[in-house]
Amino acid sequence: MLLAKSTWIEIKTYLEKSSTIVIPIGSNEQHGPTGLLGTDWMCPEIIANEAERQADLLVAPTFNIGMAQHHLGFPGTISLRPSTFIAAICDWSRSLALHGFEHLYFLNGHGGNVATIEAAFSELYAEASFGGRGRGFACKLVNWWDLEGVGELSGRLFPTGHGMHATPSEIAITQWAYPESIKSASYRPRVAATGPVREALDFRQRYPDGRMGSDPAQASPDKGESLVSVAATSLTADVAQFAAESERHESQF
Repeated sequence: MLLAKSTWIEIKTYLEKSSTIVIPIGSNEQHGPTGLLGTDWMCPEIIANEAERQADLLVAPTFNIGMAQHHLGFPGTISLRPSTFIAAICDWSRSLALHGFEHLYFLNGHGGNVATIEAAFSELYAEASFGGRGRGFACKLVNWWDLEGVGELSGRLFPTGHGMHATPSEIAITQWAYPESIKSASYRPRVAATGPVREALDFRQRYPDGRMGSDPAQASPDKGESLVSVAATSLTADVAQFAAESERHESQF
């Protein structure tokens, strides 16, 4: 079930049986010469929507702008300041919690978001604690590549040149979902350099084509399909476990 394609009456009915919702979250940033700018929000959205087609999940609209200041040296990147990102996540979560969603599962597609999302969770928990809110409110953050079985499959599909940014696994997922948008390029070097991540001008100088340690030429739609299949199955199981843990926790008090 997709929240954006549902009516308020349908959401009210859904809340009578579940207070859990999946929120795809990512970033709009450069992904090398062939990676789509939306890669980091597209991947969690693709996986969440595939899981929703197979199971009884409610998926929120995708939070598609994140903390990507280090990519601002590349045209098309859009970034929020960490403080703005925290405020937006908190308001997003408060809106859902106001109507009864108590278990918020964030499926993330951008490593640069992690610290800020966790900080937002701390703000929400502090607010609940100081405000004397009832027990049971819970947030969970999972990177799609950390879902069970995904890392193992990526290792088999891309034993070398997977890298950290503009990876063949994320490029493959977008190729499967959007075959009309597949791009091609000649990579020099084939596997990009690695190093630290700092501010935007430094990043552009260190990684002139935007890649970090990766060889996206290995990506293909069929590999993307395999990754989405494993990720969607694992997501369904993990969300169910999260919901069950929260329910057990509430029953103890």
